[in-house]
Amino acid sequence: MHQSSQFTSLETDMTPLNIVILAAGKGTRMYSEKPKVLHALAGKPLVQHVLDCAVELKPRQICVVYGHGGEAVPKAMQQYAAKFVIQEPQLGTGHAVQQAMPHFADDSQTMVLYGDVPLIQHSTLHQMQQAGSGLVLLTVNLKNSTGYGRIVRNAQGDVLSIVEEKDATAEQREIQEVNTGILLAPTNKLRGWLAKLQNNNSQGEYYLTDIVSVAVQQGVAVHTVQPAHEWEIHGINSKAQLAVLERTWQLVEAGRLLVHGVTLADPARIDVRGKLSCGRDVEIDVGCIFEGDVTLGNNVRVGAYSVIKNSTIAAGTDIAPYSHIDSSEVGANCHIGPYARLRPGTRLRDEVHIGNFVEVKNSEIAANSKANHLSYIGDSTVGSRVNIGAGTITCNYDGANKHRTIIEDDVFIGSDTQLVAPVTVGKGATIGAGSTITRNTPEGELTLSRSKQVTLAGWKRPIKKK
Repeated sequence: MHQSSQFTSLETDMTPLNIVILAAGKGTRMYSEKPKVLHALAGKPLVQHVLDCAVELKPRQICVVYGHGGEAVPKAMQQYAAKFVIQEPQLGTGHAVQQAMPHFADDSQTMVLYGDVPLIQHSTLHQMQQAGSGLVLLTVNLKNSTGYGRIVRNAQGDVLSIVEEKDATAEQREIQEVNTGILLAPTNKLRGWLAKLQNNNSQGEYYLTDIVSVAVQQGVAVHTVQPAHEWEIHGINSKAQLAVLERTWQLVEAGRLLVHGVTLADPARIDVRGKLSCGRDVEIDVGCIFEGDVTLGNNVRVGAYSVIKNSTIAAGTDIAPYSHIDSSEVGANCHIGPYARLRPGTRLRDEVHIGNFVEVKNSEIAANSKANHLSYIGDSTVGSRVNIGAGTITCNYDGANKHRTIIEDDVFIGSDTQLVAPVTVGKGATIGAGSTITRNTPEGELTLSRSKQVTLAGWKRPIKKK
């Protein structure tokens, strides 16, 4: 997570930067009690995408203007050293920016971003910083500009104003260059422009866009910058729009992976909800989900419908379909799955086999050990060249506390064994199938605990009552 140290201004001659993020919208069309900006895209809230992008610019101050949902937004984003300011009542975008201005000094520039426009890129915002002094607008040309404010220019191409669609003439509605709402302005001038705003429009709101005509009247230069990708400026107002932008972003991520040599069985069927780093000759089958920070080494293969979260997979490891790996380290040339589950705290060394319906939690397993079928290994330290038979479980929980199981090198554990922790199985020991081990076992010996096999003559199986 980003910490407050990342908000330190750049040690350059650049004018200090403030960023205000407008995140007060109710999001009526989301049909949700959750504030719109806290709905997730690619695994994290919309506003968090914007905050992460803002942090990359190393501003002096970030201010988030929130409203709907009470304290939910500040609480969810408390890891950021930003100012959180409530807008109440909500009287438009111009009014929202005014709420942040007391926190900004005049010897700076102020950039306005939107909590529901999550995919704006650092490169685009940096380009705005380089566009020149005065007012800088981020605009885009759309074939279908319905719903957007239009950029009105004179015959020489100079920006005159922005007109909202509801207030536009029929001729103005034909304009394809539209306002994204994202802008950069000198803080002292922005403060003055906001003070001049009027709400004599169809919505009775104070439009931030009205500052453009005020700037023009004052002879302030108005520059425009366009993003490299149209999807950067797409806003979210409904679950349908959220779903479309989610898939758009996943295709962008898939494209990035393909460019770097990753083999994807189907680029339309992968979800990256965080950061995925891949070595050479990585292969990913369909339906896989990657969450948090995941690293795949060279020649790793990930089978269909696997889920990997905050984990590192070393070179040559094969993950069979439907495996779940969370907060784990997997060594080189391991074989995992199918249907395996590695829970947080798992560390597998090289050439470990974890097979179908095997669960490992908070355990370390040394090289060349195997648990191929139907087992649970929890809170354990397992040595090298250990074979854990089918149906083996470590009984690590006594109802109040967790206890550790130690299995030393070259142990063979027969099927259907229970190891009741705390317990140590000595080096080279063999545990007979069907044993319940409650005491430490000696090295190199066969240990088993079975009751005598008996047959009860005349016993009848119960019959279901009618």
